[in-house]
Amino acid sequence: MDSTHVSRRQFLATSTAAGLVLGAPPGSASPRPQRRVAALKLGCQSAPTTETHLKYLARYGVRHICGYPEIDSQPAGSRLYATPNELNRMKDLAARSNIEILCLGPPFLESSYIDKEKHPAVMLAQSPERDRDIEALQTCIRNCALAGIPSIKYNMSILGVLRSGRKPGRGDESDSVWNLRDALSKPEAATLTRAGHVDADAFWERITYFLERIIPVANEYKVRMACHPHDPGVPPEGYQGVDRVLGTIAGLKHFITIKESPYHGLNFCQGTVSEMLANPGTEIFDVIRYFGTRDKIFNVHFRNIRGHRDDFAEVYPDEGDVDMVKAIHVYKEIGYQYMLMPDHVPTAALDPAGLQSFAFCYGYIRGLIQSVNHIA
Repeated sequence: MDSTHVSRRQFLATSTAAGLVLGAPPGSASPRPQRRVAALKLGCQSAPTTETHLKYLARYGVRHICGYPEIDSQPAGSRLYATPNELNRMKDLAARSNIEILCLGPPFLESSYIDKEKHPAVMLAQSPERDRDIEALQTCIRNCALAGIPSIKYNMSILGVLRSGRKPGRGDESDSVWNLRDALSKPEAATLTRAGHVDADAFWERITYFLERIIPVANEYKVRMACHPHDPGVPPEGYQGVDRVLGTIAGLKHFITIKESPYHGLNFCQGTVSEMLANPGTEIFDVIRYFGTRDKIFNVHFRNIRGHRDDFAEVYPDEGDVDMVKAIHVYKEIGYQYMLMPDHVPTAALDPAGLQSFAFCYGYIRGLIQSVNHIA
């Protein structure tokens, strides 16, 4: 059997596949995953997936992560998917630290600024290059199914993560901020990327083209595809010529209706979604319920902000405008059963990589999880 291309019949014959079909009778339509009693999991998506970093994660009680496999290809980056052997090697490495890989981060479709992206064809609508990259992701889905990795996260980004500066936080740390008015006053606001002008219609065309080719494969092999929202949203007239259509609640609602499938949903960054709202402290809970009750939340970036749409700072989870205790109870209420991860942590001169800040967030999230799960 070819290790990277496998038919559905061959796939379903494997023992790994049998555990993924969720008891569906032969020949039945793809079932909606059964909702279970929520057992929230502390997770992380920080890289790299190396022995040193895995031991760091294990030190703070992280037992589930998004992994980044080492791809054995020369030249580096020439292959955009990991083989089943490479995925299993990553899983075995994590298992030695008692960590399970629940999600995969592919080597493209990241939250990258398009002018720095090495594989931009999907978001630039470049053919035939985008078809080649989409085919690589289809192979990645099949290989994840063979290796028992149930989810893949991705971005549909042109501008990456936009921020306008930093400001002092508590102690010696500093917080990343976005102020739209300040950003628009800078010359780069009017500078186009290599994508040029991308209005809403063009952006939706690129998203739809991608989903029409990816979601059927995800549905067939039962691998959840988790898309991150645009961080942050911008006005309809766009920023640097780009209308960020996944930067509003309405945009995310539309997104999940394209190629409807139980395996098509969101890498739900609570911080980014809060950045879309006029009053996140009161509005975020119903947004969680909307997507959560439709089983469209596949990962959660459990982070907080101070502020609101067009003017906010990223802060520690215990000091923002969103009541994170209430938030975790809402995730429990909707039956969410996957990872809660820290993301975009504050940094300090003595902690430039944010490892101490991440450790604080792990402890904070773990304590909240224990309070609602009643398990270690």
